[in-house]
Amino acid sequence: MECSVRLAAESDLDAVGRVTVEAYREDGFLDEDVDYMGELADARRRAREAEVWVAVEGVDVLGSVTFCLPGTPFAELSRDNEGEFRMLSVARSARRRGVAEALVGRCIERSIELGYDALVLCSMRQMATAHRLYDRLGFRRLPERDWSPFVGIDLLAFTKPLA
Repeated sequence: MECSVRLAAESDLDAVGRVTVEAYREDGFLDEDVDYMGELADARRRAREAEVWVAVEGVDVLGSVTFCLPGTPFAELSRDNEGEFRMLSVARSARRRGVAEALVGRCIERSIELGYDALVLCSMRQMATAHRLYDRLGFRRLPERDWSPFVGIDLLAFTKPLA
């Protein structure tokens, strides 16, 4: 694959929001009545309060992921010694090219750079394709941290020990 992964630039953020919403919508993970669509679209806020990493090919944003430091506004699951990522998304046209794996790999590297003991995430039960990727990359289920932000939305917790 010919993409590179880097921190999102200001000029990437509109595309990041668009790609994220489209990926969640196309995969059936976004209920149009839920305000989460606005959170997914607001890449500018994510870039201010977390780290937004993009996979790019030339000037095209192929996908993105939000890396959250513990205790920051976008962190939902992480403890003091853990990195966390959220909102992993890949444009439909870039799927099956290793984009998601490259983005998760960057989150693993970032967690190691910061000296964290683990990297955590939560994922909807229905995101089976993502779960296979996490399993392949050495993540394991963390059922004691499963949670539900809304009735009918069940999030499964995963961890990758780094120490």
